[in-house]
Parts: sequence; structure tokens; C-alpha cells
Amino acid sequence: MRFRHALPVSDGRWYLLAGLFLLTASCNRSHTPTVAVIPKASADIFWQSVHAGAVKSSWANGIEIVWDGPPNETDIAGEMKIMETMIDRRVDAIAVAPSDHSALKIVVDRASAAGIPVVVYDSGIDTNNYRTFVATDNYLGGAMGADRLGAALNGKGKIVMVKTVPGGASTTAREDGFRNELKAKFPGIQILDERFGMAMISESRKVTENMLTAHPDLDGIFCSNESGSEGAATTLKARGIKIKLVGFDSSPTLIALLREGWIDSLVIQNPFKMGETAVDEAVRALRKEKTPKKIFLPPRLVNSANLNDPDIQAQLNPDLKRYLGGS
Repeated sequence: MRFRHALPVSDGRWYLLAGLFLLTASCNRSHTPTVAVIPKASADIFWQSVHAGAVKSSWANGIEIVWDGPPNETDIAGEMKIMETMIDRRVDAIAVAPSDHSALKIVVDRASAAGIPVVVYDSGIDTNNYRTFVATDNYLGGAMGADRLGAALNGKGKIVMVKTVPGGASTTAREDGFRNELKAKFPGIQILDERFGMAMISESRKVTENMLTAHPDLDGIFCSNESGSEGAATTLKARGIKIKLVGFDSSPTLIALLREGWIDSLVIQNPFKMGETAVDEAVRALRKEKTPKKIFLPPRLVNSANLNDPDIQAQLNPDLKRYLGGS
């Protein structure tokens, strides 16, 4: 009987705690890091390509990703709610494309305060509480669009802009780059109107129709994202009007419209590389490695002259099936 009680109660508790510690340590060693990847939306080919790049990085780094985004880029509250869910879930890191540079600041700051490293990608945000910002050089992309449209119109003409959404840092940078470059290099070109397509093809078609009606003598259009470019180009096709249209982003539909001549050229990004790089940097942050504050990916101009170049085709057509599955 004495042998059974030879150890004091406190010593017994110590052995119990030690056992729990060893069990917890064993579980931690087998933990697979999880990175939440949150896009502005999920339907566009652009975001599917970002998703595929994120999956590639997860395979290469031996981690898991959770992909979750709102249905469209105007659902700011929905994206904030997803961020809150991921923070409460205690994911290991977050990569987020903010749909609004001001509103998403709140949840990015909260994640940082909770010790969750955040990588911001695609679009900027009004806080410095992130590890790395990964994006296309959007201002440069807008300037490239202005250079192309200015040259195509020989420095003279009347144009309009189909913008994307108020508060979107990436598309606002494109629009600013376009407007400022045009003013500096092509003073003979007038911007008669600018309207938001609200990141929807249907709304972009509507505002294009309205601007064509209001300004029947237009010479050109600049669009700052995929849905705006498609909405404007399909409107021109439906009306049978061939004026110079310079768009932004790419999709099978946009490439077909470019081949048919309804689009003069497209400023394209590399969304696959963006998704891959964002997750790569999140993993580096988890490993306590030094990460750059900003990484800018160069935009490219695509038109009928270079569309079939192998490197451009590779960028335009990432293997989505391989990384995302499906038929």
C-alpha cells in the first residue's frame, strides 16, 4: 500500500503534465501549415489562374491552402467576413487580395495583431501590417495602355474609359497611369467620359452602350480589367463598331475578340505567377525568413503581332486542369 502512494500527489501531477507536453510536441511536429488564400472574387479566369499558382506553391512547399473568396469584387463585407473566419480559425498565414484598400485594413491589422503573417497581393492596402505585397506594376500597365492607344490613334482623337470599381487600389493605379501618361505624351487625345463597370460584364456593357450613345464620334476606349474589357468589346461587336480598344487582363473570350479585331491590344498580367509568389512569400514568413516588402511583376502588351509567341501563349494559358482538376 505504501508503495502505491510512495510518490507525492504533486509528483504525480508533474508526470501527467510531462506526458501531455510530449504528446502536444509530437502533434506539433506533424502539423501541416495552412495558408488561407483569399481572392477578391472567384469567377474570372484571372482568379482561377491565381488559385492554380497558389496550388503549385502549396505542392512545392508541402503545405495546405484554403481558397475562399466572395462571389464578386464588390462584396467587400463578404471578403472581410472570410478574413475574420480565417483569423478565428487560427490559420498559420493569410494571403489576401483586398477588394478595398481602406476597408480591409481593419482585418489585416487584426490578423497581424493575432500573430498571423499576412501577404497582400494584387491590390494595395492602407496599412503596413503585412509581410510582403505582391502585385503587377499596375501604374506601369496603365501607362503602357496609354502608349499603345496613343500610337494607334496617331496622337489625336476622342476616347472614354471603362473603369472597374471605386476603391480598388490596383485598378485605380492602372487608370491613373493611363490618364497621366496620355496627358503627358498625347495632349491631342481627349478623355470625354469615365464610368465604372463595377467588375461585372453586364454593367460594363451598359456603361459602354451609354457612352457610345452620348459620344457617337468616339475613336477609342480604355478598359482597366477583364470584365470591363469583355463588356466593352462585346458591345462594339454587337453594334458592329470597330474603334481602337485597349483592354486589361486576358481570358479565352478576350483573346478571341482580339483575334477578330474588336480589341486592338491587351495589357496582361501573370496571375498564375502572382498566386505562386504570394504563397511562396507566406511560407517564407512562416519560416521566419526575411521577406521583401514589395514584389512587382511586370505587365506585358499583347496584340496580333506577338499573340502567338510561345512565351506569351504559355503565360496566357496556364495549366488550370493540372492544378485545379476538372474536365
